[in-house]
Amino acid sequence: MKCILLAVCVILATSAAYDHTDVVSARIESCRGCSLNRLPEVKRFVMDDAPFYERLEVKFISGAPPELVLLGEGDRELERLPLSQLTRQECNDLMQSRGFSKKKENKEL
Repeated sequence: MKCILLAVCVILATSAAYDHTDVVSARIESCRGCSLNRLPEVKRFVMDDAPFYERLEVKFISGAPPELVLLGEGDRELERLPLSQLTRQECNDLMQSRGFSKKKENKEL
């Protein structure tokens, strides 16, 4: 519980560094294997939920811990947020709190 509270405090403290409207897109950087396999909740978010968010890409980097990288104009990095201590729901809540929404389903055939 303390880890989650600390993670939320860090996220809130660093969010004051820029205006949320500065965020153009985001990227999740993570390894595909070892560290992600030890984090089943984060792995489910990265593999099952993240592909459905608009303006979000997943980039697999060998050995990288799972992080959300918020990007501004010209892919300028604004902020890195660790995902390791979050649950799947907290990862989704984080995305939505940062202004990201899921892609609309295309009902046309």
